[in-house]
Amino acid sequence: MKTKLSDIIIGCMTWGAWGKQFSTDEMVDLMHFCIEQGNTTFDHADIYGDYSTELDFGKAFAKSGVKREDIQLISKCGIQYKTDTRPNKVKHYNYSKEYIIWSVEQSLKNLHTDYLDVLLLHRPSPLMQADEISEAIELLQKQGKIIDFGVSNFTPSQIDLLKKSNLSITANQIEFSLIQNSAIENGLLDYLLSNNIKTMCWSPLGKFFSLENEQSERISAVLKELSIKYNVTESELLLAWILKHPAQSIPVIGTTSKNRIIQANTAKTINLDLQDWFILYEASRGHKVA
Repeated sequence: MKTKLSDIIIGCMTWGAWGKQFSTDEMVDLMHFCIEQGNTTFDHADIYGDYSTELDFGKAFAKSGVKREDIQLISKCGIQYKTDTRPNKVKHYNYSKEYIIWSVEQSLKNLHTDYLDVLLLHRPSPLMQADEISEAIELLQKQGKIIDFGVSNFTPSQIDLLKKSNLSITANQIEFSLIQNSAIENGLLDYLLSNNIKTMCWSPLGKFFSLENEQSERISAVLKELSIKYNVTESELLLAWILKHPAQSIPVIGTTSKNRIIQANTAKTINLDLQDWFILYEASRGHKVA
């Protein structure tokens, strides 16, 4: 990957209509705060806020005075929602060459930028044509409109399909947490690591604090003990567990709380003991490893 991303990525999905509905000034303030903490990478998707959040963020970025070279912008395309702004009959995926190029150009316009540091295909489509996608990405990179290209929620076989058209896949943004760790069991993390593909993980806390089931109760009991041992919060431990894996995943945190952003950065300093990592893993699985 050519782009240097921050160790913790700021997910912007809930900054706009799908969440806090921040004003332009509130977005400017939070943007500056994140950058001051070293969190210079902002994760978007065209669909966030029913295709409105990139535009809102772009207005804030234009007003912020932040230099473009001081931040990294990620966006995703491909998902087509049924909304008032688009004449779609059904939610679907569109990875035609024309649509990918059009979507990227819309994101650039909305974000007030000339390029994306990383473009991701948001979800795999059963109808995607690797050659057509490759043509779009090659053109966009040649024009300097995107630097790095990757995918989101793709399996190894789906990535291999794209790679057959000489696409350079630099990242895969996947769901990965102590709660949802199937990427360990099914070999996805091993595949990404062995193919030098950067792992970003969305929902890195796994919605742990809103769950009420046997798994969360087991994990909660362990976290209470370990939070005392390490003198950190439970959310910091959840991130530390992810960060210990050799894949060196970059968490994409969706919080807009300044305090929780600070805590997320603190998680990078936690040296989680080997056996403590497995104690948490066992609590998640409900049984010891084989």
